[in-house]
Amino acid sequence: MGKLFDLESPLFSGLNKLADLVYLNILTMICCIPVVTIGASMTALNYVVLKMVRNEEGYITRAFFKSFRQNFKQATVIWLILLLIAGVLAGDVFIFNYSTLAFPTWIRIMLVVVAFIMVFSMMHVFPVLARFDNSIKHTFKNSLFMGILSLPKTILMMVCWAVPVVILTFFFQAFPIVFVLGISGPAFVCALLYNKTFKRFEPEENADQNEWSSTLEEEIEHADETMGLSAENHTNKNPSE
Repeated sequence: MGKLFDLESPLFSGLNKLADLVYLNILTMICCIPVVTIGASMTALNYVVLKMVRNEEGYITRAFFKSFRQNFKQATVIWLILLLIAGVLAGDVFIFNYSTLAFPTWIRIMLVVVAFIMVFSMMHVFPVLARFDNSIKHTFKNSLFMGILSLPKTILMMVCWAVPVVILTFFFQAFPIVFVLGISGPAFVCALLYNKTFKRFEPEENADQNEWSSTLEEEIEHADETMGLSAENHTNKNPSE
């Protein structure tokens, strides 16, 4: 019984992570308020939750803003691109529903496919940006690649992000829970899912911690042969504080 209440026990460790997730959720929401900073905030969120999954979190605030600053430009451009695509898709849906014109079925199917690909890519785009150095183009490309590589997990990630929306839609009384865990909670569960996938592409650390040997290029080249995806070198971001 004494070990149960020990500060190093799984119970206290779990409660500590829960408290960190609540704090991280509020921090992320505050940083998302300007809207244009949502991309950088989600990137920083994924940076921290992955460290939490690996028990490397350290100082959450410092780690969060380190990633926020480091990835701000790329994350903002990626977010604005996603926002533009979402706006176009929403406009198309509005036109389809309220226009007097009759649109072919194939156009509607294409719209659904594009929307699905966008959501599919979003599952990994900010985690990939948080963990790896690359261009915006190849961040999108590698995010889609990782999503295809771990298809069942990617679908589970989509479900995780849908859960808070479903809860608010049908059980609004649970709003306080969603308010304190609705963003960081799904992000943490998703990090548990993509952690092993990321480790496949993370360079092995040499004796000198600043030297890395990349393996992602070979992985994607192999995928290129089997799935038609092109390869691009992917440099690991040093997670050390």
